[in-house]
Amino acid sequence: MRLFVAIVPPDEVLDDLAEHVEPRRLADEQAGSELRWTDRHQWHLTLAFLADVPEWRLEDLTAAVTATAARHHAPVLRVSGAGAFPNPYAARVLYADVEHVRGDLGRLAGGIRTACNGAGVPPDGTRFHPHVTLGRFRRPTEATRWIRAFDAHEGPVWQPSEVALVESHLGQGRGRRPRYEVVGTAPLAAASR
Repeated sequence: MRLFVAIVPPDEVLDDLAEHVEPRRLADEQAGSELRWTDRHQWHLTLAFLADVPEWRLEDLTAAVTATAARHHAPVLRVSGAGAFPNPYAARVLYADVEHVRGDLGRLAGGIRTACNGAGVPPDGTRFHPHVTLGRFRRPTEATRWIRAFDAHEGPVWQPSEVALVESHLGQGRGRRPRYEVVGTAPLAAASR
């Protein structure tokens, strides 16, 4: 199984982001589309990516993620700004930044990654950078104009109530994109106001 642990923004946050993305996506598609845009229902904030999970590990993994989420207070978050991976001058991925207004999102992600590892499912070793993927470039691209187009966006503040364990089915979505299926959720500790 190809899994990830994520925070899925609420509808009002997705609506706000979609309102900012849509005119830029349409203009890009009319100009010949540099980007393969991510669909709205795929927008999430990945805390841990787990490339190859044996199905028999799922129960232990779910228990570990649930126990860890219950010990972490929900951070207060906002989609704000933009960037590109691996860098703006040879970008493969355009993303919207996610900032933690209050609370420690990095500590939550670290705890989830440690829990996954403890359940025998080591996450990928990439550095945690909170973001929502907006699109993927077809080839390495100088993306500073795209970053400027999204950099001024500042979405509403929200506080998640849970993390989701999501299975990614490669090539099964629209246009051979991945199809995501939530296989479990884990509540975060009562939100601190």
